[in-house]
Amino acid sequence: MSTTAGTGLSFDLTDEQQMLREMVHDFVERECPKLVARDLEAAEEFPHALAAKMAAASLPGVGIPEELGGQGGGMVEQVIVCEELSRSLGGLSWMWGLTAFSGARALLAHGSPEQQQAMLPRMAAGDLTFAIALTEPGGGTDVLRAMRTRARRTDGGWILNGTKIWSTLAHVSDRLLVLARTSDEERASQGLTVFLVDRRSPGVTATPIPKLGMRAMGSCEVSFADVVVPDADVLGDVGGGWRQILASLNSERLLVAAMCLGIHRGVLEDAVAYAGEREAFGKPIGAMQAIQHGIADIAMTLECSRLLIYRAAWLYEQGRPCGVEATTAKCLAAEWATSAADFGIQVLGGYGYAQEYNMQRYWRDARLYRIGPITNEMARNVVGESLGLPRSF
Repeated sequence: MSTTAGTGLSFDLTDEQQMLREMVHDFVERECPKLVARDLEAAEEFPHALAAKMAAASLPGVGIPEELGGQGGGMVEQVIVCEELSRSLGGLSWMWGLTAFSGARALLAHGSPEQQQAMLPRMAAGDLTFAIALTEPGGGTDVLRAMRTRARRTDGGWILNGTKIWSTLAHVSDRLLVLARTSDEERASQGLTVFLVDRRSPGVTATPIPKLGMRAMGSCEVSFADVVVPDADVLGDVGGGWRQILASLNSERLLVAAMCLGIHRGVLEDAVAYAGEREAFGKPIGAMQAIQHGIADIAMTLECSRLLIYRAAWLYEQGRPCGVEATTAKCLAAEWATSAADFGIQVLGGYGYAQEYNMQRYWRDARLYRIGPITNEMARNVVGESLGLPRSF
């Protein structure tokens, strides 16, 4: 649940937030219920028609100020949207969340007035989408020491060269948020700049990587070969890119956690329904204690996940420190959702392994988020360091 703005402690959504939840829930049931989501994911192609329906429902505008063409709202509202979409769509909900995180929040925090006016209304209308190109092929979590992508000055702009990997939706997005080295400095965190690269620029090539889950959400290797980026597409200060990336991490982790929360809800719904219908040894399998206790665990960890996520989102909106809270929420929401889906497969038995049912899809999608966008091992390093323990990396 959410704590509302102000000093008092409350676990109720505001009337507007509850209306938003109901609207998105109804949208999902009408346009992308679980069986539709299953087929969209199995097709392994980006669902452009669904993206258009999301735009028609004004979902891309949630989190973008009304004066910039959006629906308004903050992090709590974005968490609500992501949770409700993910209950059915699973990892497909990132088709909404990726632009909300990598584009809208980056522009709101660091974009120039000209960039905001040019891009945010189009994003709110669903006419402009973003992907993030951060990870280097040899780096993973060690972004700074692995950074090989570089941009050098030229007349009126920059020449970008390098390769990124695991850039989700880079092959269909309009813009890529790219971190590149623009100068050599004593500290690896210095001399980095963020560029808003037009994906259709000559020299940009995005190739999807076959993978276990989120199959309709192509994650790409992206190469940049002498790509020209005008000065107008530099985000924030030249050389200040790493600070900008760090500032965006909490919002990314919160939306990933919300996705895992939605998946967790979908798992619980399907497990309860199947356990009540399937009979064995003369009674519903939900009457068997082993099944019942496992489903109860799913329900209990779901409530824990919800509390962690919405509290961290509330802290974010209050402008209070929430790095540890957002990291904790992402780490545990991913582990609990994966564990829930794994037991859900066990409840369904052989059907849990069949693509005809959604449980295996939930497991495949949730499993990714124990690895990215930050590994859960690194998340624990962050929490440990916050307790005063020595840095382990």
